[in-house]
Amino acid sequence: MSGGLHRSSSAPLKNGLPPQELLDDLCSRFVLNVPKEDQQSFERILFLVEYAHWFYEDNSVENNPSLKSFTLKEFTSLMFNSCDVLRPYVAHIDDIFKDFTSYKVRVPVTGAIILDESYERCLLVKGWKGTSWSFPRGKKNKDEEDHTCAIRELYYIARFLYLKGSIPAGSKVLEETGFDVSKLLNKDEYIEMIFGQQRVRLYIVAGVKDDTAFAPLTKKEISEIAWHRLDELLPANDDVISRGITGLKLYMVAPFLASLRAWISTHQPPLASKPNIPSKGISLWKAKNSSTGSSSMITENQPTKPVVDANSMDTGPGRSFRNFRFDTNLIIQAMETAFFSGC
Repeated sequence: MSGGLHRSSSAPLKNGLPPQELLDDLCSRFVLNVPKEDQQSFERILFLVEYAHWFYEDNSVENNPSLKSFTLKEFTSLMFNSCDVLRPYVAHIDDIFKDFTSYKVRVPVTGAIILDESYERCLLVKGWKGTSWSFPRGKKNKDEEDHTCAIRELYYIARFLYLKGSIPAGSKVLEETGFDVSKLLNKDEYIEMIFGQQRVRLYIVAGVKDDTAFAPLTKKEISEIAWHRLDELLPANDDVISRGITGLKLYMVAPFLASLRAWISTHQPPLASKPNIPSKGISLWKAKNSSTGSSSMITENQPTKPVVDANSMDTGPGRSFRNFRFDTNLIIQAMETAFFSGC
């Protein structure tokens, strides 16, 4: 395999394999130019390879459809065969990858249970592939505190910019939900459970306004964000607790519901119950064509603010400023274009 990977052309071959120039760039960017501590174990190196894989799939393949898409294991083999510092370990790649997958399921996960102001709805996200819903969450980085990880997963640096080192590690750019929970998160308010060898801690972030804008910036990770009523998350029956009464798949939601309801019973919500809340979930953001692997996005925000009198807003000083709205997607697209053109 390695003999077919050493090529100088920057154009992909007819079989869709990436050119050596691209592989060298990925190796340099994600494996070589990182802190030495991240190169001290194969577990850390495989995380770097995974970041490179995300970058390749989200950007290289999307910008050049003639490039082949790979699973993580296939991409790992490709990187080990093409990167000089990894090539000596090609013979052991199966064992290395097996150890890595075993290690990943032991990495602690943290996230947030976001409740609205009436404590009657929570925010759920649906993954890019599949139909299961979950609370926003993600794996902890090395030496990272739990609450910091939870904040990062909700309001975070785009992973390829972070690893590139172009943006300080303390900077924050929208990721899974586009919402900064740092001011609402209480480090002592959380629900924690153990699944196998993995600890999952979800911080309770309560009192979020209905009209809060949510939209991820990462590609091909989240397909939909929606408010869901807690009473619609009740299990269909005692035997099938992973599916709600409305048919939602709730494998990573159901185990937390009993503790969440106990917490709500001892805390007063900022607003009283809202009888006019729709019985079904309200989609706040949805990706287009997620099942086909496309990363084109559409926004399906459903504002809950009362309708403002148009005459009062469209007249008088400052009319153009009041009507101005940022197009977040265009801004991010411009940032990515500027970043990649400088690479």
